[in-house]
Amino acid sequence: MNATPDTERMPALYLSHGAPPLADDPVWPGELAAWSAGLPRPRAILMVSAHWEEAPLALGATESVPLVYDFWGFPEHYYQVRYDAPGAPALAESVRKMLRTAGMPVQDIPDRGLDHGAYVPLVEMFPGADIPVLQISMPTLDPRKLMEIGRRLAPLRDEGVLIVGSGFFTHNLAALRQGGIPGWSAEFDDWGQRALAAADVDALLDFEHKSPAGKLAHPRTEHFAPLFVTLGASEGDLSTGRSVIDGFWMGLAKRSVQFG
Repeated sequence: MNATPDTERMPALYLSHGAPPLADDPVWPGELAAWSAGLPRPRAILMVSAHWEEAPLALGATESVPLVYDFWGFPEHYYQVRYDAPGAPALAESVRKMLRTAGMPVQDIPDRGLDHGAYVPLVEMFPGADIPVLQISMPTLDPRKLMEIGRRLAPLRDEGVLIVGSGFFTHNLAALRQGGIPGWSAEFDDWGQRALAAADVDALLDFEHKSPAGKLAHPRTEHFAPLFVTLGASEGDLSTGRSVIDGFWMGLAKRSVQFG
């Protein structure tokens, strides 16, 4: 992909993606739709989801893009959702070149579609399913290595590509059983909001030790990890970071942020 004279530089996003029932929430889908309505229209979307860990880094489908219904025990209608977005072969080629030039191995898994961390928010934000989408895997959960991947992909923003890290700002499913907003979820969300507002990347990179209740907010770190790809893609714009969505859903912080 190449920038054209009228290509507007895209922001980079980290969003909390929710589970399939997000579509039935009375508030959250509207928040996502309002967010996307205020963005420049992307030429393509690059998704990094908490739900795809694969090493070396993998590129998903680039022709017809299927969905991966990677959840169990939900009512049948959640398995009937469609999102027939076009593939993004030109974007895939750009990603390959950028990462391989940096010495990062890349593989192709052409039958791997969009998991719910990718398509659940896209359905709400870009319901026309008319923007090419590519999902790539996280080859590691190491924050610094993920941030470096984001740095390498940052030039795509100048080509009209919207880079989206999709996770959940707190993610401990014990919250679903506790009811209300657990103290650990509220404490981590408050800490994270302040760290982002201060562009304190060092604290964020060491969130497991620097944050209150980090081990409870993220017993496993895959849902916070996509933030680091977004941060890497946002260097130079970190001072512009702002929370677009906040609050809680079933006890989990749904904070979502935009840079640029």
